[in-house]
Amino acid sequence: MPHREGERIFGIETEFGTLVDPGFGSPERAVEEIKDHVFFDLKLGVIDLHARDEVFEPAESGGFLLNGGRLYIDAVGSHLEYATAECRRLKDIVANDRAGQRQIVRAIKDLGLQDQVDVYNNSVDHFGGHTFGCHENYLVRMSEDFFSHKVLGLYAFLVTRQIFSGVGRVGGHFLAPAGRPNLHEMAANPIDFIWVSQVYNVYPDEGIHFQLSQRADHILKTIASRVRFNRAIINPKWEHFYAHDGMHRLHILFGESNQNEYAYALKVGTTSLVLRLIEEEAVPEWLQMADTLGALREVSRDQSYKWPVLLADGRESTAIAVQREYLRLAERYRGFDEDTDWVLREWESVLDGLEKDPFTMADRLDWVNKLQIVEAYRAEEGLDWGDDALHSVDLEYHNIDPEKSLYYATPVTRFLDDLDILDGMTDPPQDTRAKGRSALVRKVMQRNGAKVYVFDWSGVAVDRNAYIEMPDPFETYE
Repeated sequence: MPHREGERIFGIETEFGTLVDPGFGSPERAVEEIKDHVFFDLKLGVIDLHARDEVFEPAESGGFLLNGGRLYIDAVGSHLEYATAECRRLKDIVANDRAGQRQIVRAIKDLGLQDQVDVYNNSVDHFGGHTFGCHENYLVRMSEDFFSHKVLGLYAFLVTRQIFSGVGRVGGHFLAPAGRPNLHEMAANPIDFIWVSQVYNVYPDEGIHFQLSQRADHILKTIASRVRFNRAIINPKWEHFYAHDGMHRLHILFGESNQNEYAYALKVGTTSLVLRLIEEEAVPEWLQMADTLGALREVSRDQSYKWPVLLADGRESTAIAVQREYLRLAERYRGFDEDTDWVLREWESVLDGLEKDPFTMADRLDWVNKLQIVEAYRAEEGLDWGDDALHSVDLEYHNIDPEKSLYYATPVTRFLDDLDILDGMTDPPQDTRAKGRSALVRKVMQRNGAKVYVFDWSGVAVDRNAYIEMPDPFETYE
């Protein structure tokens, strides 16, 4: 389909945590059974017959779905991961994401495992010290100097957007160098340590009760290509498969999976507009942090909820003021389309609400909602902030089963209705190449027992002699 300059493709990958009853067995067994049920019993997609990656995604570790997304098991940590279809509209990205969660929940219930297995879209293991991601992908027009120069205009936005996109967390972590992994560690977890030369230890930080972000404490670099034990805000990607017509995939690691649909849409929408500003070189050089990584943690941990920051030119500012400057710059796009106008209107509304009283925003922002739930539980049970039970409350906010999640028990502002999510379980976005790929998934599924096919984001082989290239994500390939 034709697209206008300024339109964007986006998609999100979510790594899920899995908790199992000790009597059931291992989390690895649970995720295998869920994956197999989705593909072989529910027949919601086609399983990969080939290895996408011999180490990280061997054959039959997952596959593409009828809704254009992809469900698979990542060998690093053996966790479930869901990647949305390529989307152009905010409603599609949120619906496609929630649909992936509902597919997992349906599989758990069909298997009769709802009392033994729980799946979460949180981003931190409070006790183990691990962090896992919700990675955002945006198709961005990139010149040679994008990662050396232009991306500098993005960091201040990403550091400060957590005031509305953060999901909140009880407590904190601090990291300490641990040197090189020893042979025993590498032998026990060989996949975890591929390309790793240094590791760190993670310890609980008793000095912080609650913060905006689950991942801020674990980010060590602004940009890095090898991110195991070296997590960065951005992981540069230059793959052929995710490039088209001078545009490449920008892979943002610093983010979390919002339970709140409104916050999810606002996060993606504001980021898309800021990326357009960066493409047009419209972000002034002064809009940078004096210490990007320091500000990332300071904004997350500020208990005053005023979020002061220091700019690179020595001026003192606040996260809200920085966001207002990006909003002011993005006003030039008003009238571009309905999504843009919604983002500009709600961006301003949220900043006004945060400046006046953040605690009036629980219906729209995850961190506020979670904090109020935790505070109510503390008061009811007479607990102090060091009690481990609060970590359980934190975790249950992120249960993806609406019948169990603490999030779904609270009144919130919806961005979707339930029918959008139901449709999204089998229907792809209608204006990207996900539509054509979905049709080919259905075609292969109709050939019972098909032994030869290969699916990828940018092309599909339906048999030995037919390969359909799909290089343009804006095209539907009907």
